[in-house]
Amino acid sequence: MLGPVEIISNGHNVLPTASKPRQVISLLLLRRNTVVRTDELIDELWEESPPMSAMTTLQTYIYKLRKILAGLGAEELLSTRPGGYLLAIPDHSIDLYRFEQDATLGQAALEGGDAAGAAETLRRALGLWRGQALADVVQGGLLSSYATRLEELRSRALELRLEADLQLGRHRELISELRSLVLTHPLHEHLHAALMIALHRSGRRHEALEVYRVLRENMIENLGLDPGRELRELHQALLADAPFGGPYEQERVTVVAQATADVVARPVRLADEAVLPGAFLNGNGHGYGHPNGEGHTNGHAKANGDRNGDGHANGSGVGVVAAAPDIAGSFVRPEPLAVPAEPPGDAEPEPLGLVIPPLGPPAQLPADIADFTGRTEIVEEVLAGLASAGAVRNWTATPVVTVSGTPGVGKTALAIHLAHRLRPRFTDGQLYADLRGSVDGSRDLPEVLGGFLQAMGVPEAHIPFGLEERSTLFRSVTAGRRLLIVLDDAPSSAYVRPLIPGDPGCTLIVTSRRRLHGLAGNWDVDLDVMDHAEGVELLGRVVGRARLDRAPSAADRLVELGGRLPLALRCIGSRLATMPDVSITEMAERLAETPRSLDLLSVGELDLRARYDSSYGALSRREQAVFRLLSMLPSPRFTAREAAELLGWDAADIRPALEGLVDHRLIRAAQGEDGQIRYRFPELVLSYARERLNEALDPGPSRASREHPVPTG
Repeated sequence: MLGPVEIISNGHNVLPTASKPRQVISLLLLRRNTVVRTDELIDELWEESPPMSAMTTLQTYIYKLRKILAGLGAEELLSTRPGGYLLAIPDHSIDLYRFEQDATLGQAALEGGDAAGAAETLRRALGLWRGQALADVVQGGLLSSYATRLEELRSRALELRLEADLQLGRHRELISELRSLVLTHPLHEHLHAALMIALHRSGRRHEALEVYRVLRENMIENLGLDPGRELRELHQALLADAPFGGPYEQERVTVVAQATADVVARPVRLADEAVLPGAFLNGNGHGYGHPNGEGHTNGHAKANGDRNGDGHANGSGVGVVAAAPDIAGSFVRPEPLAVPAEPPGDAEPEPLGLVIPPLGPPAQLPADIADFTGRTEIVEEVLAGLASAGAVRNWTATPVVTVSGTPGVGKTALAIHLAHRLRPRFTDGQLYADLRGSVDGSRDLPEVLGGFLQAMGVPEAHIPFGLEERSTLFRSVTAGRRLLIVLDDAPSSAYVRPLIPGDPGCTLIVTSRRRLHGLAGNWDVDLDVMDHAEGVELLGRVVGRARLDRAPSAADRLVELGGRLPLALRCIGSRLATMPDVSITEMAERLAETPRSLDLLSVGELDLRARYDSSYGALSRREQAVFRLLSMLPSPRFTAREAAELLGWDAADIRPALEGLVDHRLIRAAQGEDGQIRYRFPELVLSYARERLNEALDPGPSRASREHPVPTG
């Protein structure tokens, strides 16, 4: 079966040459000693289109097989049973059975620490193969599934044999074989890992790194994926010329150093075991650090499954390592390691060799802005609200504060300032993530959760791969803790929900340009532009108050021309700070006279137009068209009826587009005293909308003016 299918009698192949009888015989052989139903045979031969004569034709094929067996004196091997046929063949007469037996014995030997015996047995098993499984048989659905399974078994046995040879130090002998294998399997990560290790051990580290580079390019081009975590970790170890654990190591190292090296050891208590990975020995999970404090850095552990598996070697000390990748595709996740508590009395703790140092609470908040200005009422209201929520004993929801508003209004600055004011209340740490929801390609949620879990002390080897599993683990890890989490620039409420801890002792602060509907238990801060006094104060902090005081009227005019928008005022202030010879009055005149005022509101990374571009790009084409056309209204304040009259629509038709613009914070809505909803363009958003309208009407000049903005002095 392991190659072209053959039935050998006295050195001759007696299998029929016709394709369909070979299919029948192959299926009977693969399902030997069990009844194969006639409907299964018919499905295999004709799949979904059996002829009317299918049963008669099948009986003809069975008759031919009986005739062959009768000529060999073995007619009794094939018998008719109710609903099907049974081919009774001794297991030992089938090469497939012998392969499976040797492959199983080889794996057991490898797991038991007998690499030499494993290599010999697995090599014998692989020697039974003469080509692809069922190489010369037409395969229907059933035979295809069997052939796939056989090839997987063969691949697994090959990987185990390579692992055994690497453990025996045969790395130089393996290089040519592995090079051939990776050429025929250009996306097989474990074969590439084996080749990288063999090259590294042969003193050819640069070639090992080249193997990784080629594999990564192939995977990105063909699959759109990076190599898996295990292979990336191997690559990083080779780059750093650092030791790597796992099933390839010739010496079973049971202690892994942290990359930062020389750490002062401390006693590790049993309470720490929840954040320590278990000791990994050889890919099968056997062998752990002994609770009596004896950890052995060299030698082999007992292969009998004993959790105490002491490997006797040089010295003592607690063995602590992370789980290691297995070339066969499994990832071993050992049990936590029990290690000794403080020594009794005044005795000095026994040196632990290499240990994982204690992790302090995470403190990931970005630095607060030194010149944060205004927003006093909002800050005090949120602080008071959170304090009252914490005082309610039956409060079960995680407090959530959302900060939304138009681009450049200072959402991130407010959230970080709030977080620093709240920081003393959250003794278990603060987490921060920029979700990049307003730009193309927001961050991968599992990646964000993985970073949070590692920051909370969960070893990477213990972090599951799926989003739901990581979110569940995150809720478990944060249970009972006082943790502050800041999520900046969230794209939607659905994106945020997996990142919400389940404990009311935690608090979440989220910023977004869009309204985040449906986040339970939240304080919704709809951030508007600054009032005039706050704007003047902010501009003075950037430029210098004395300089503003020399031209107070011009300073007031600059604040209004900047729309009282914090980002715009910082751009204006930064320009003035870098041009000490330009007066406040001159800058105000220049900003008022510039046809495209947004050209002046860009300094370095501060670029208001770019913020508007990303919000505009998130609109539907219909919303974009409405946004442009609304800039033609004579007033920046308007009703839905006035907008509908401009566009020649019914008011009911335009309301969804207006709500979309409000949701993206490009226009604002408020209810008047008469109960009617009135919409308003922020001043600088209106300038941007008119730019977009001009580009739509006359794209050539507008595009040129954007590429060559007006001089700014």
